Amino acid sequence: MDFFGDPTVWLPFTFAALMGVAILVYVVLDGFDLGIGVLFPFVGDDEKDQMISVIGPFWDANETWLVLAIGLLLVAFPTAHGYILTALYLPVAIMLAGLILRGVAFELRAKAPKGQKEQWNRSFYVGSLLTSLSQGFMLGMYIVGLDYTLNHVAFACLTAVCLTAGYAFIGATWLIYKTEHDLQRRAVRFAKFGLLGVIVGFAANSLASPLVSPRIFAKWFTMPEIFYLAPLPILSGALVVLIGITLRQMPHPADRLSWLPFAAASSLFCLAFAGLAYSFYPYVVPDKISIYEAASAPESLFIILLGAMVVMPAIAAYTVLSYVVFRGKARALTYD
Repeated sequence: MDFFGDPTVWLPFTFAALMGVAILVYVVLDGFDLGIGVLFPFVGDDEKDQMISVIGPFWDANETWLVLAIGLLLVAFPTAHGYILTALYLPVAIMLAGLILRGVAFELRAKAPKGQKEQWNRSFYVGSLLTSLSQGFMLGMYIVGLDYTLNHVAFACLTAVCLTAGYAFIGATWLIYKTEHDLQRRAVRFAKFGLLGVIVGFAANSLASPLVSPRIFAKWFTMPEIFYLAPLPILSGALVVLIGITLRQMPHPADRLSWLPFAAASSLFCLAFAGLAYSFYPYVVPDKISIYEAASAPESLFIILLGAMVVMPAIAAYTVLSYVVFRGKARALTYD
C-alpha cells in the first residue's frame, strides 16, 4: 500500500490523527475544569469562588476542542458519525444537557443574589458530574464495540465512574498548580484519592479490551506487536509512582514543583490515549468500520484539510495565548 502516494490512504489517516489530537487536547484541558466542578461539594463557599477563578479564563477555549473533534468526525467520516451518535444518542443528550447546565451556572452564580448562589453552585456540580459520567459511559461503550449487552453496559458504567474520578484527579492537580494555602492542601488530598480511581480505570480497561476483541488481544500479546505496546504500561507505571511520591511531599513550603502533578497527570492521559489509538487502529468504529471505509471522498477531504490547516492552528494559538496570559497563581475572578 502506497501510503503517501495514495490519497485514499493518507487523507483518512491524517484526519483520524487530527481528530485524535482534538479529542486528546479536550480530555486533558476540559477534563481538569470538569473535575474541578465534580469537586465542588467538598469545599466551602470561599473555596468555590477560588476554584471558579482557576478555570474562568480557560473553560470556553477548552470546550472548543470538543466541537472541533465532532466536526472533524462529521465531515471526514460521515458514516461513522451517524453510526456512533445513533448508538450513543442518550449519553450524548445527557452530556449536552450537562454542558448547558454547567455553562449557565458558571455565568449566573456570579450574578445571582446571595440566597440563590448555592442553587447555581449545585447546578454547576450536577452539570459537571453529568458531563463526566456520560463521557465515561460513551468511552466504555466504544471500547466494547457499541453493542448493548448487560455486561457491556456494566463495563461502561464502571468506565463512567473511573473517568469521572480521573477528571477529578487531573482537576485536583490543576488546583495544586494554580492555588495556595488551604485550598492547595485540600487539592493534594483530592489528588491522592483520585489517583486510586485512575489506577482502577486503567486496570479495568486494560483487562476488558483484549477480552472483548480478539484483534486487540492479538495486537497486545503476540510477537513482535507486544514490544510496540510495552513502553506504554511501563511509562504509565513510572508516572503513577512519580505522582504518588510527589503528592506525599506536597504542598512544599516554597511551592516548588507545584506544576509537576498536573504535567505528569496530563502525560498519563496521553499515554492512555496512545494505547487506545494503537489498539483500535485502523477502526473508527471498533471491529466494524475502518477509517478508510468511513472516509469521505478524497476530493472532499483535501478541501476540508485546507480549512483544517487554518482553523486548528488558530484554535491552538488562542488556547496557548489564554494560558500564557493567565499563567501563575489564580487571582480573584470578577465581572466588574
